[in-house]
Amino acid sequence: MFSELVDILRTHPEIALFLVLALGYAFGQIRFGPIQLGGVCGTLIVALLVGQLGITLADSVKNTFFMLFIFALGYAGGPQFFANLDAKGLRMGLLCLVEVVTVIALVVGASSMFGFDQGTAAGLMAGAATESAVVGTATDAISKLALPAAEIQQLQANVVTAYSITYVFGLIAIVVLTSQVFPLVLRINLRQEADKLWRSMGGSEDNGATAPATPEMVGRVFEVTTGQGRTVAELMGPLDRHAGIERVKRNGKDQAITASLRLEAGDQVLVIGQRSALVNLGDQLGREFADTTAFDVVVETAEVVLNKPEWFDAELRDLKTPRAGSTLTRLPQNVHVVGVIRDGHAMPLLPDLQLKKRDVLKLFGPAADMTKVVPRFGDRVIRSVRSNISYMAAGILLGVFIGGFSIKLGGIPFSLGTGGGALLTGLAFGWYQARNPHRLSIPEDALALMKDIGLATFIACVGLASGPQALTLIRKFGVALPLLGVAIAVIPACISLVIGRHLLKIPTPVLLGAIAGQQCSTPALSAIQNVAGNTTPLLGYTITYAISNVVLPLMGPLIVGIVGAMQVAK
Repeated sequence: MFSELVDILRTHPEIALFLVLALGYAFGQIRFGPIQLGGVCGTLIVALLVGQLGITLADSVKNTFFMLFIFALGYAGGPQFFANLDAKGLRMGLLCLVEVVTVIALVVGASSMFGFDQGTAAGLMAGAATESAVVGTATDAISKLALPAAEIQQLQANVVTAYSITYVFGLIAIVVLTSQVFPLVLRINLRQEADKLWRSMGGSEDNGATAPATPEMVGRVFEVTTGQGRTVAELMGPLDRHAGIERVKRNGKDQAITASLRLEAGDQVLVIGQRSALVNLGDQLGREFADTTAFDVVVETAEVVLNKPEWFDAELRDLKTPRAGSTLTRLPQNVHVVGVIRDGHAMPLLPDLQLKKRDVLKLFGPAADMTKVVPRFGDRVIRSVRSNISYMAAGILLGVFIGGFSIKLGGIPFSLGTGGGALLTGLAFGWYQARNPHRLSIPEDALALMKDIGLATFIACVGLASGPQALTLIRKFGVALPLLGVAIAVIPACISLVIGRHLLKIPTPVLLGAIAGQQCSTPALSAIQNVAGNTTPLLGYTITYAISNVVLPLMGPLIVGIVGAMQVAK
């Protein structure tokens, strides 16, 4: 029975591929305390096991799916990568420089000490830095080496095996270090520090880590009784622009809404705004009634890409109440910011939150007002389920062309390879799309699928091909690889902690999030936020993640070149 199953898998390797994906993603979702390996690592482990049966897929399958993944990675990260190339972003980007330089130095040092080949060195870097994309760029670079096919296959297998071993230990190390060890070393209560930062930025009692069970933005209709004789300005002033009167009907006729409009008994008033501001408004106006048929106001939520320079680095509070001397035009009273998305993450809606170039603002208010408000900030985001396949294919094609060029850096041949080239064109195409959101592009859900299925299939292919050679590397280096994985994850993080705290003076919750970002570790961010109790670590994570997620994959070919040159020199 078992031999028949093996024959089927060997005859139809596509069945083995989907078997590995199914079992690998299921295994990756199992949580071991605060640690969850994730679908990619789970897929790789299962692929290595199934690969012992001698099942392989064509290289064209692996290469095609990797190009889909790496282009989507650049496309999704391009807008935030370029947006963070400003003074503040580069200041935080110093931590990414620490990560890259330290990791390369440690990997090169370990390769010299233990005699690692190019594949093992690249896999060590990918796993310890928990950056799966390095596996692809490194294996692509190895495929272009002037070596026999069998040796290239062995080096690529070493990339995958070293990655699978060191990733697990690197991931555990960075999660525990950032969420548990660093707060102890600094002798701080991370939850208290995060709460203090939250409040200093204007946060309310809500800690920002939970979502309300009821809608935040609502519209209600009141019949004026207690509010008669009072003006719109008198009623709305105490609400601090968290709500506004949208319409007033008197004897069935609409009244012009002005600050001086004085309400009369029996007026029907439609108020739109934040739920918390409207809770006790009935005491000031009169009874609330459910018959809203007379009010045909249409409200909507619009998304707009922030690309007007006057709003860069402005604080969220400035949208409602610009500071003295400011030339900014504030939002109408009935239009509210209900979300700020940065690099795919929902940022905490704190009054002190600084807006960044390419942030996506979610605005809520009457549809009639949106046509006037949206152009003040940038371009409306078009949400479509249709993908511009031509745009995507042209980007990948250009990336493959660029990746074919080779230059020498210090005498070492260096080429981006098809992976690095597709990553750069993805960055450029994603940046262009962010500047032109009115054009048909690739929807976020489609990008997410491209990244997930692209990387998972690539990892499954190389895992299946590397299965027979994996045990050789494990027997050769034994416990050295796991220990090096921990060291290469821990040392850059410790250096960044010292620099960020004493030189850059970054608040601790933000700094810990930035360290998780420089390591490209979303599990570490989740662990930090669980301990912190709010989302303030995101303020640092989004910047360093956007930079490291682009720079680290480009280091795969560099490591291959450096270690190869070291071997030639010997």
